[in-house]
Amino acid sequence: MNKRPGHVKVTTEAGYCNFCGRPRNLRREEHQLGNFVRTVVTCETCHRTLSSTMGVASTEPAPAVEAPASEEKAAPASGKRVGAKTTKVKTPKTRAAKSK
Repeated sequence: MNKRPGHVKVTTEAGYCNFCGRPRNLRREEHQLGNFVRTVVTCETCHRTLSSTMGVASTEPAPAVEAPASEEKAAPASGKRVGAKTTKVKTPKTRAAKSK
């Protein structure tokens, strides 16, 4: 269930402000805009915006449904795992530093 549009969730956390150059309290505001959420991080001392991002609002996780015990105990006669898939994890490619 998404939160109502216009809803703002405010949290504070200790962090480093690049403008002040010191550890300060950082204010994180999450504005709910339909299916999107805008996150703004500001320094509470100098009031400068450190970060502003827009992303898709996360839905509440559905409760986990447990598989029946009979399926977990059933093993194939051939000794191979049935339905096991291997997935490759895509990693971002790094670029070599340019030489001057």
